[in-house]
Amino acid sequence: MIDSEADALTELTLQKQRDNVRLYELLLGEIDRAGICSRADIPADVVTMGSEVAFLDEKTGSERVVHLVYPGDADISTGRISILTPIGAGLIGLSVGQSISWPDRSGVDHRLTITAVRQPSPAPASLAE
Repeated sequence: MIDSEADALTELTLQKQRDNVRLYELLLGEIDRAGICSRADIPADVVTMGSEVAFLDEKTGSERVVHLVYPGDADISTGRISILTPIGAGLIGLSVGQSISWPDRSGVDHRLTITAVRQPSPAPASLAE
C-alpha cells in the first residue's frame, strides 16, 4: 500500500467507523497488515487507489471491471467503487492472480481473483514549472 494512501485511508476509516463497524474494522485490518512503501516501489499489477481492476467472482462466475476510488468519487453506475465498500476494501493491495474471500453487503463471502490491473495515468506536469 502506498504510504500517503495508507494515511488517508486510515483517517477516512476512523472518521466513518461509526457508520459500519464491521466494514471499517476489516479495512483497518487490511491497512495494518499491508506493507507500506512509496508509489515508485509499487509494482504496476498491484491494486492502489485509482486503479482499474478486473476480477472474477468465483462464486458467481461473473467478471467485473471497476475503478477503486475515494467515497466522494464513487459512482456504481460507472464502475467507480468506493474504498469504503466491502469489495473496495477487499481489492486494495492485491495483485494479478491473487484471490481474496470477501463479504458482500449481505455478509455472503465471495472469492475474488484479480485478472488485470491498470494504473491511472500520471498527472501531467504543470506548465508553470
